[in-house]
Amino acid sequence: MKKLFIIGGMGAGKSTARKALVDEGLPFIDLDKVGHQVLGWDIVKEELREEFGDDVFDENGEVVRKALAAKAFATPAATRALNRITVPRIEDLFMDMLADLEKEGHEAVVVEQSVFKNRQMSLAYSADVVIAILAKFETRVERAVASGWDEDDVRRRMARQITDAERIEESDVVFNNDGTPDELRNQVVLWWHDYKANGYKLA
Repeated sequence: MKKLFIIGGMGAGKSTARKALVDEGLPFIDLDKVGHQVLGWDIVKEELREEFGDDVFDENGEVVRKALAAKAFATPAATRALNRITVPRIEDLFMDMLADLEKEGHEAVVVEQSVFKNRQMSLAYSADVVIAILAKFETRVERAVASGWDEDDVRRRMARQITDAERIEESDVVFNNDGTPDELRNQVVLWWHDYKANGYKLA
């Protein structure tokens, strides 16, 4: 089963590209949602409480992601602590999901990954294809704000992400999404058909 990873900054159009492939019949895994799921595990909650305190939880004992992020991204050491707790669990759940999809006989799976530094330091080490979706910085800001994000928060998050030049360096396929969603969808579908016709080999 081929693993197609989609990377890109906020507002670049990762979801549009992913939906184009899902419409072609591919299942998908959103690693953000996998991460959110792991935050509900009792063992993870225990370790987060020990590391970051009671105030990252609500009255029902569930993790408040915004409160956790405020503490976990305050310093590099705190970020490492969060990663130490969550990343191995995310990888375990992701691998289980891949195994289930492979048993079902799928030809490929689309994996959307927002937090990406490089192939070696992410779950994309197992990718058959890394697809980068790029767009101009201000275009991405406008799109993210239009979808409900606070502009200052968007700019802070983007500042912590890798650059488009680094994404290009790490990817096998690059799509520029400065046009319409339909234009991006058409490009992605055309690439997918060519990739399949070429025996799942990159041109």
